[in-house]
Amino acid sequence: MRAMILAAGYGKRLRPLTDHTPKPLLSIGGKPMIVHHIEKLAGAGIKEVVVNLGHLGSKIPQSLGNGSTWGLSIEYSDEGPDPLETGGGMTKALPLLGSETFLLVNGDVWTDLDFSSIPSSLTGDDQAMLFLVDQPGWRDKGDFKLDGNRVQESGSPDLLYAGIALYHPSILDGAKIEKFSIIPRLKKAIQEDRVAGKKIVCEWDDVGTPERLSALREKHGE
Repeated sequence: MRAMILAAGYGKRLRPLTDHTPKPLLSIGGKPMIVHHIEKLAGAGIKEVVVNLGHLGSKIPQSLGNGSTWGLSIEYSDEGPDPLETGGGMTKALPLLGSETFLLVNGDVWTDLDFSSIPSSLTGDDQAMLFLVDQPGWRDKGDFKLDGNRVQESGSPDLLYAGIALYHPSILDGAKIEKFSIIPRLKKAIQEDRVAGKKIVCEWDDVGTPERLSALREKHGE
């Protein structure tokens, strides 16, 4: 299985830190957030990783190289100065990801989840599997709910998407390389009962604000 790390965003809420450093290169625990992901992917036996680039994108390959440091291969999907959002970024990267199920990880989440626990394929005609966490205190509302292992939309969702998912490329059938979110296609797949889900219980945070970054650095070091 191949993996893709989303690393193209501007990180506007973390300015001025992200004026000169891409958000995934901000450090926690002595190393950039994206390096924690790469180490976990390597530990799970994943050998091929795609990283999309956008804001200050050239700094990421300068930092990571070709992945040989971790015993894997890193290829880059450069979206230029105006990132393509999730759907467009995934579509542009498909030639590098291949035709099989791939693991998608947001470059700006912090977690101690063991990536070896993630399955390497989807079942039946599922197009996605989302990993979900309990709604954190800083969010007024969750994203989804689970009925068994099926993701559903709800008027009062209690689970938050953790920024980790399995996707089958078929969810992007017919998509063009342009700026768009994966969310409408994901919601369509949910309505068709083609999205599995799993609640994970682990340390997790979305490093979206200076306050949450500071709290993680206070706990784990810079």
